[in-house]
Amino acid sequence: MDRFVKNFILMSIVYLAIATALGILMLHNQSLMSLKFVHSHLNMLGWVSMMIYGVGYHILPRFAGRLIKSKTMGEVQFWFANVGLVGMLLFYTLETYNPSGLYKGLVIMFGIIEAISIFLFFYNMITTLYAKTEE
Repeated sequence: MDRFVKNFILMSIVYLAIATALGILMLHNQSLMSLKFVHSHLNMLGWVSMMIYGVGYHILPRFAGRLIKSKTMGEVQFWFANVGLVGMLLFYTLETYNPSGLYKGLVIMFGIIEAISIFLFFYNMITTLYAKTEE
């Protein structure tokens, strides 16, 4: 299994643990309910998406009988996905407790980095699965 695939799966599990702990804290302390956005994004972009990326990169090319288009792109996507998610959630939290145009701008910037990572996965998978085969 490629290193970046293992890293996606590892981070998926880490984000699941963090989201679970945050969820418990939110139930215990209602003032933390303002972090629902953080909790839900840790679950969806952290746990679910990272697991899909890892499993997708490992299994889908094998099902198609092809090599992945670009392992380097997978590595880059791993870093973009994690930096984008952590940055977006960090600055969203700071914006929640200390509203500032700077923080909002940083949330948007890191959200764009996250979106780029999604498009990298899309491109890498589509070009892998639908590559023209030589006859």
